[in-house]
Amino acid sequence: MTEAVKLIAEMGHKARAAFTMLAGVSDAQKSDALTAAARHLRASQAAILAANQRDMENARARGLSDAMLDRLMIDEGRLAAIADAVEKVANLPDPVGQIIDRSEQPNGLVMERIRVPLGVIGIIYESRPNVTADAAALALRSGNAVILRGGSEAIESNRAIFDAMTAGVIEAGLAEHAIQLVQTTDRAAVGAMLKANGLIDIIIPRGGKSLVKRVQDEASVPILAHLDGINHTYIGKDADQDKAIAIAVNAKMRRTGVCGAMETLLIDQDYPAPGALVRALIDAGCEVRGDDSVLELDERIVSAEAADWDTEYLAPIAAVAMVNGVDEALEHIAAHGSHHTDVIVTEDKAIAEKFIQRADSAIVMHNASSQFADGGEFGLGAEIGISTGRMHARGPVALEGLTTYKWVVRGTGQVRP
Repeated sequence: MTEAVKLIAEMGHKARAAFTMLAGVSDAQKSDALTAAARHLRASQAAILAANQRDMENARARGLSDAMLDRLMIDEGRLAAIADAVEKVANLPDPVGQIIDRSEQPNGLVMERIRVPLGVIGIIYESRPNVTADAAALALRSGNAVILRGGSEAIESNRAIFDAMTAGVIEAGLAEHAIQLVQTTDRAAVGAMLKANGLIDIIIPRGGKSLVKRVQDEASVPILAHLDGINHTYIGKDADQDKAIAIAVNAKMRRTGVCGAMETLLIDQDYPAPGALVRALIDAGCEVRGDDSVLELDERIVSAEAADWDTEYLAPIAAVAMVNGVDEALEHIAAHGSHHTDVIVTEDKAIAEKFIQRADSAIVMHNASSQFADGGEFGLGAEIGISTGRMHARGPVALEGLTTYKWVVRGTGQVRP
């Protein structure tokens, strides 16, 4: 048994024991633990920011991209948002024990589907230290134990945030090992988590394509994942011009390194002001890569290559194409999208509904920026990630997404004839 396998096995057994103990914990106790954790995050501001500064210095020395640096960085505002998110999760209704549906059979048997935790969750993630707090909070609130394995680039930040979260758990009298952080940066620990059948019930990867592909290729534990966020904004011919500019610029440029950022802009060929739209993007600092029709709109536009339609830039770059109506827009999205978040901007309600019904995406929006693709913005408090698959959970995965259900049958002595 390698050291990595031994480490994950030890953590898995501790997590399994903690999960069993959490089954007897009240809603109020879980809420109190997260309220205390949020308080410890705020009280630990100096230590967390100092740890993050060490990570940032190391990341710059390693030549990480601007998008990765943006994901890694914590300042006072972002730390306050992390603590606020944990507090919001503390105040959300507990999903555990919720009766999903109930029926009574002719023989008098009462059958209920009741929401229960998934068990022990393994989270493998990169760059974003806020995931340490978000994942821990959501797992604990939904009655799950969690093993966290962050990227090496964020190890100092993750440790500091984990220490604050653990302090809250201990203060509330819960099982200390309900939240665990893999402290080693050895990549072998990831492989050990992916093979920890019987100890880890589900793996949730949150990171770049290479990480998610490795998890999908190697895991024997069930996984919940998404790949790219190749998100489209389609500007219909009847779009309000002010809305179109505001939504497109915000969707691309508010934060280019998040998975909800727009990567491709589709403009209806009958939209009356395409030039103003692409100029607004360029003037905001975005490089526009366009098809032949788009190239005619501004001399600063770069000719798009085939790969641009399938690229998640996570940078101030957007691919832009002209399309002939909503059907062609939907065809483009079906061919090049990643089923994450797709947007239509139009004042034509019938066209909007057609887009909403036919776009096969986890999140479909009408007249709103794709940057709202975030669990907090959905009122979920925080999110583990956004699932683009069709099994179990889809879209922002929060408390409900970290539960399953069991059937409970209540009788009065019935036997089957």
